Amino acid sequence: MKKTMFLPVCIVSVLLFASCAEAPKKDSAVESTTTETPKQDMAQVRSEIAAIEKQWAAAENAKDVNALMALYADDAVTMPDGAASISGKAAIQKYHEANYAKPAKHASIDFETVDVYGQGDVVTEVGKTMYKDAAGKTIGSGKYVAIYEKRDGKYVCIREIYNKDSK
Repeated sequence: MKKTMFLPVCIVSVLLFASCAEAPKKDSAVESTTTETPKQDMAQVRSEIAAIEKQWAAAENAKDVNALMALYADDAVTMPDGAASISGKAAIQKYHEANYAKPAKHASIDFETVDVYGQGDVVTEVGKTMYKDAAGKTIGSGKYVAIYEKRDGKYVCIREIYNKDSK
């Protein structure tokens, strides 16, 4: 009787031992390329966004509404300081044209990219605004958040909010 129990006990023991063994590991290089989104080179993205801010400042300083509008998506929304949100490129253009027709309170404007983060084709920029007099001295400041989306190979602004710092 003992001999007939020995074989089933051995089989059950082997099966229990095998079920506790670690599963074979998959090749992580193959797995990561099929399941994970490739990491962005955020230094490159930051460089692209900082270059856009230089174009933005040049357009603002020249009051070149066409150059400025080239930086916006058609469906952009801007949320300016002290005003209601403005939706769509045409409405944003009218807003800037009206502002350019008024006397400027500063001689030039400059932007500084503080942080850029994102994933895929959408990135967010956090930045500072510096308002300068004719001598280049900073006479005021502000901050902004802009969301860019890469469309047709280039980043365009899809959302922005900005305001001036209190004096």
